[in-house]
Amino acid sequence: MNLDKPLLMLVTSASQMGQGQQTGLWLEEFAVPFLLFRENNIPVVVASPKGGKIPVDPNSVPDDSEKEAWADAITALQDTRELEAVWEDGYCGVFVPGGHGAMFDMPDNPLVAAVMERTWAQGGLLGAVCHGPAALVGLRNEERVPLVQNKTLACFTNSEEREVGLDEIMPFLLATRLEELGARLDLAEDFTPHAVTDGKLVTGQNPQSSRVVAEAVIAQLYSE
Repeated sequence: MNLDKPLLMLVTSASQMGQGQQTGLWLEEFAVPFLLFRENNIPVVVASPKGGKIPVDPNSVPDDSEKEAWADAITALQDTRELEAVWEDGYCGVFVPGGHGAMFDMPDNPLVAAVMERTWAQGGLLGAVCHGPAALVGLRNEERVPLVQNKTLACFTNSEEREVGLDEIMPFLLATRLEELGARLDLAEDFTPHAVTDGKLVTGQNPQSSRVVAEAVIAQLYSE
C-alpha cells in the first residue's frame, strides 16, 4: 500500500436527526482511530461534507482523562477540510467514523460516493465503524452494482439501535439496508468490540469497536 498518499478520515457534518434531536460524530470512533493512525505513521486528512467545526454527539462528550488523551484529535475536528475541496486528491483509503449524524449526510451524498468509489477503484481501502457504514449504502463498484454486494461486514445492529431508542428516528435501519443491498453481515453480541476485514473493506460494529477496527485498518494498509 502506498502510504505516500494519506488516509482520508471522513466525518459527519450533521448536527440534528430527523426530528430535531441533537446528534453528530461519536467522538471515540474518531479520536481512537485518529491517534492510532498517527502513532503508526499513517498521514491523515480530516474532511467533512460541510467543512469547518464538527458537531459531536452530546452523549459522546469525553470525561477529563479522555479530553486530555484525545486533545489532538479534538483539535483536528475544529476546522476540517470541506469534502468538495479535497475529494479529487489521491488517498490510500477512506475511513468513516460513526455517530448517528452519518445516517443523515453520508448515504445520499454524491461527493461521499465519488471519493469512496474512486479510492476503491484505485485499489484503496474503505473502512467504517458503527454508523459509518451508512457511507457504503450508495456506493457502486465498476460494474455499477452495490459495492457491498457479497461483501462481509459489520455495522451497528438493529438490536443496538433499539437499545439506544433511536430505531424509530433513523431514516432506515443500517443493518437491514446493507443486507438488502446484498451484504453478508458478521455481527457479534451487542456492544462488544468486533471488526471484520474482507479484502480492502474493513468495518466495525459499534463504538466499542473503535480500537479493533483501527488496528485492522492499519494491518491492511501495511500488508502490501
